[in-house]
Amino acid sequence: MSARLPLNEFDPRSMLQARVTKIEKSRFPAIDIHTHLSWGDVLAGEQKVTQIATPEEILAVMDRKNIRLMVNLTGGYGKGLEECVRYWSGRHPERFLIFTEPWYSRIAEAGYAQFQADELERARKAGARGVKILMTLGLGLREKVTSGRLIKVDDPRFDPMWEAAGALGMPVAIHTSAPEAFFLPVDRYNERYEELAAHPDWSFHGGDFPAERELEEARNRVTARHPRTQFLVLHVGLAENLGYMSSCLDRYPNMLVEFGARISELGRQFRTARKFFDKYQDRILFGTDAVPHGEKEYPQQVFSDGLYEIYYRFLETEDEYFDYSTAPTPPQGRWRIYGLGLPDGILRKVYHDNAARLLGL
Repeated sequence: MSARLPLNEFDPRSMLQARVTKIEKSRFPAIDIHTHLSWGDVLAGEQKVTQIATPEEILAVMDRKNIRLMVNLTGGYGKGLEECVRYWSGRHPERFLIFTEPWYSRIAEAGYAQFQADELERARKAGARGVKILMTLGLGLREKVTSGRLIKVDDPRFDPMWEAAGALGMPVAIHTSAPEAFFLPVDRYNERYEELAAHPDWSFHGGDFPAERELEEARNRVTARHPRTQFLVLHVGLAENLGYMSSCLDRYPNMLVEFGARISELGRQFRTARKFFDKYQDRILFGTDAVPHGEKEYPQQVFSDGLYEIYYRFLETEDEYFDYSTAPTPPQGRWRIYGLGLPDGILRKVYHDNAARLLGL
């Protein structure tokens, strides 16, 4: 036996003899509120949107897994958005909905605040049903003309956009932070060490990055300032601290959450998570953060039959100590999860009804 074993070669097999329940279809028709079927790049001031998959290959999985409707959050803006809507919703209007994104490349222009608000109205007419805020806002978008500083989530230039979203009935799917471990030193104490070592650009420790809680509180201030606008907090906000997220939901009635790419966190605190689902059953939406062909960067989110089966097992069964990902090595941390065993009344809301209400279906 070797005295030392490289961590990347460690592949233990559990000896626990536990029940294995295979759930091939969700108990109720589902709406996946959080997927990425396209990505955008800015070219010469305009956005070029790349479709990652074809409707046919996505629909095949949707039909097998009982997904009635899928929301592509990263639909872009301008001509890129129009192209994305035609590609997905234009061909299959009952199966795909598209969200738009802010036109950040024009933020330095005079009158940007009103331009962005007006752009939401144009996007709505083009077919967009909501707004997606990537964590570019708060962790990536910078002032280009003056100091080069990071632009804050609650920057007043976006207030007209938040208000326009509420007036147009366009929910805002907002991702403003990352797991707490991403803001800590990448050392032997960091439980996400392997993930951050593989993706060093995901670390927000040091430099001029704000603290994780500062980003959460900036989002909360925006939510409070715009009570007519529905804010869907992606990834449960701070999934590893449900006590904090409970306090947010209690304070802001216009806040909802979805749990894409976070069953790894919820499933290791299954008793607390079950109580969370009980209390906020009308404000939790089903989402996976699925990305077609994302094996290298997003192994926990690769769009597949297996991805949905893990989510269904987590929600519908009381199975113990099972993998939260189809990847050979747990990509977010070396632990396993437990099922919530939700009753039908809550499952129906989480899978479908809450999203249908938010989207006005």
